[in-house]
Amino acid sequence: MFNRRKFLTGLGAGAGLAALPFPSLAKWTDEDNTADTIIDAVEVIRITGPYTSISGVNRQYQVQQIHIYPEWRPGLYSDRTDSRETTSNISQYYLQIRTRGGLTGFYGAIDGECVTPVLQQLKPFLLGKNALAIESLWDGMYRNNRHGRAGHYMMALSAVDNVLWDIRGKYYNTPVYALLGGPTRKEVLVYGSCLSFTVESGKAGPKARQLFNEGFKYQKWFMAYGPGSGPQGYNHSVGLMEELRGSLGPEALIMVDAYMGWDYPFANAWCREVEKYRPYFLEEAFPSDRLESFVQLSQHSSIPLATGEHFYSRWEALHFLKAGAIQVVQSDPEWCGGVSELVKTCHIASAFGAKVIPHGHNIHAALHVVASQSPGVCPFGEYLINHMPYKLNFQKNPLLTANGILPLPTLPGFGIELDESKVEKKEVV
Repeated sequence: MFNRRKFLTGLGAGAGLAALPFPSLAKWTDEDNTADTIIDAVEVIRITGPYTSISGVNRQYQVQQIHIYPEWRPGLYSDRTDSRETTSNISQYYLQIRTRGGLTGFYGAIDGECVTPVLQQLKPFLLGKNALAIESLWDGMYRNNRHGRAGHYMMALSAVDNVLWDIRGKYYNTPVYALLGGPTRKEVLVYGSCLSFTVESGKAGPKARQLFNEGFKYQKWFMAYGPGSGPQGYNHSVGLMEELRGSLGPEALIMVDAYMGWDYPFANAWCREVEKYRPYFLEEAFPSDRLESFVQLSQHSSIPLATGEHFYSRWEALHFLKAGAIQVVQSDPEWCGGVSELVKTCHIASAFGAKVIPHGHNIHAALHVVASQSPGVCPFGEYLINHMPYKLNFQKNPLLTANGILPLPTLPGFGIELDESKVEKKEVV
C-alpha cells in the first residue's frame, strides 16, 4: 500500500511536494527565455479587392425556420437564362497575432461578427501571454466570459485559437495536422456541398451527374421546402431525393441538409418515403435546441442523423451523443472553439462510434483536423463548391478542388498567404 508520509519523508526534511519535478507555471510567463513567443499584437485586418461572379444563377435559397410564415417564404426559385459575369469589390476580415520574436499567426477569412469580441474582449486578455500555451489560453478565454458559451464570442474564440495553432506550426516549422498527430492519409477527400445550386425539378439531377463525373462522388444537396410549403413542398423534397439517386446511381453518397427548417412530422414522413434511396445522412432536420426531436427521429428511422454546425463546444456534442440523437457530428472549427475544441469533440465522438464530418464554413482548420484523425472518425470533409472560391479569393495557392480531393498542405501552420495582386486595400480595423 502507498504510504504518503513515508514518501514525503523520503524527499528530505521540509521538501514536501515542492521538491517533485513538476514543471513550473512560471515557464509560461513573461519572465523566462520564451519571451520571443509572448503576444505583442492582436489585429483584425480588412482586405478589399475585386471579385468576379456570375449573376442570376446559383442563388437557390434553403428552407428556413421562418418560412412557416407566408410573408417570409420566398417564391419559387429559378436560375435565370440571361446570367452574366459581374465584378465588384468585396471586403473580408483576417485575424493576425504577432509575438515579440517576430512570429506572425494569420487566419481567415473570419466572420465579421467576430471582430468586436476579438478586439474588445479577447485582445486585452491575450496581450502579454505566451502564444504557445494554447490549452491555457483557450481555457482562460472560455472562462473569462460568463455569457461566452456560444454565439459571437465563441466564434471569436475560434478565430483566435486557429491563429494560435498557425503560430505553433510556424514555431515548430510544420503543418498543423502534424502537430495534432497526423497525417493519417496522403490526401483529404471532401464531399461536394451543393449549396446554391438550383433544385428545380429536372435540373438538380443532371447537375449532380456532372459533378459526379468531375470527381465529386460524395454530394450534399439542400432542401428548399418544408412544412410551410404544404404538400407541394413535401412532394418536391421527396422527388428531389428520387431524382438525385436516379441520376447518380447506387455508388454515390448523397447527403441532405434541411437547415433546421423541418418539424418532426415532416421529417419522419420524408425519412420513411426516401429510406429506399439510402441517404448517407439527413442534416439539421431541426434546430440544435430540439434534442428530443432528434432522439425521436433517430429511433424511428434508419437514416443516420447529423447536426453540429451550430454546436459551440464539446459539451453540446456530448449531450446529443449520450442521448443517441445523432450518428454524425458536424462541429465547425470556425465556430465551435477552433482546432482545439474540434479535436476534443473527435475524441468524444470516437468513444460513441460516431463520425465527425466538420461543417465547412471555411476549409483550413477543418482540413487539418480531418487529416490528423483516424478515417474511422473523420472519413472526409465538406467543400462548399460555390462558396470556397469567394472565401479564398485573396489567398495565394488557395485550397480549391474540382474533383473532391485536396492534397495535404506542406507549409508551416496553415500556410495562408495573401495574393497581393488581388488586394487593392489592406487596413487594420
